[in-house]
Amino acid sequence: MEAAHRAARDGFTRYTETQGLPSLRAAWCDRLKRVNGYDTTPERLLVTAGAVSGLFATFAAILEQGDEILLPDPGWPNWSMMAKLIGARPIGYRCSPHTGWQPDLDHLRAQVTPRTKAVLVNSPGNPSGAVLDAATLRAISEMAERHDLWLISDECYDGIVFEGEHLGAAAVADRARTVTIVSCSKTYAMTGWRVGCVAAPDALVGPLAKVQQATLASVCAVAQKAAESALTGSQDAAEAMRLAYRQRRDEAAGLLAHLGRPIAPPGGAFYAMLDLSDCIADSTAFAQRLLDQERVAVAPGPAFGSQAPASVRVALCVDPAILEAGLRKLVAAAERSRQGALTLPRRGAEADERLTRTARRVRPASRPRPSALRNRPKVART
Repeated sequence: MEAAHRAARDGFTRYTETQGLPSLRAAWCDRLKRVNGYDTTPERLLVTAGAVSGLFATFAAILEQGDEILLPDPGWPNWSMMAKLIGARPIGYRCSPHTGWQPDLDHLRAQVTPRTKAVLVNSPGNPSGAVLDAATLRAISEMAERHDLWLISDECYDGIVFEGEHLGAAAVADRARTVTIVSCSKTYAMTGWRVGCVAAPDALVGPLAKVQQATLASVCAVAQKAAESALTGSQDAAEAMRLAYRQRRDEAAGLLAHLGRPIAPPGGAFYAMLDLSDCIADSTAFAQRLLDQERVAVAPGPAFGSQAPASVRVALCVDPAILEAGLRKLVAAAERSRQGALTLPRRGAEADERLTRTARRVRPASRPRPSALRNRPKVART
């Protein structure tokens, strides 16, 4: 806040470079190496208006009409929205509650077609809080290389990992085909400042900058100065917040187990997904009833895709007393539903049907694939 005030007071309110302030990009480089295991240079970074802007620029630089991109299901719905806006087709790959919301690698591989252009991973994940281990990231990276796909890694929750350290995709994947998106929003509670960053291979830096020049020009100068201060200053507040989220995670998991609804504790972020398939068939109707009758708000599973029709997402970023009261009301409502006190309409089977693809067309070829860019310099591995 003080850095932003100082920048505004000093008149630092002009346009900046499209790729962002050099000093901020240098600070991002230091953090990417320390936290994400990605040793890169400021020239390969693009400062964006939050991760949303960075993700959209990446999609626009890689995808075009008719291309397919593989997305986690359940997953953050904005990925699908961005792909559709460009004219690409989002295809979900299953992340099951029975495996702690980890990707089903066989199902993922089965979704690849000649039109597939990219695969996206998200760790820690929204809505599940699932954290991908090195073996899973390597398997997805190998699949991307085998099929000549871009690997897009959304790592917005990289500062909120509860056990061990965050592992970024670029730490284990082929960096010549990997794009990493990070943000100040979650780690530093800067959602309204809108500052994120894309770390990309050389071949994509130019296209990314062109998309940003056409859609944004540059990120707010004052916000960039605030982000630089957050990245280079004391990390004590961010660590205290991470520990508080972990404590709420532990308390929520313990309470749910006590109430007979045990969950696989999320490894990061500040969400938990509750599978209520033994009680309900339609979590959208259940969530609406829960809000109307109990004044408890949860996000229904279908908001995040087709693979969690009877699940709900709970946010752990509220006061612990409110969280406990809300969870107790949620479990009680689910029990009443299971016993027939709540009558909820059932939905037709649609999970795998939505993933069935027909009438496959030839892929447009004007956007580059990783293998078409072999003559450009590669990022040094560490």
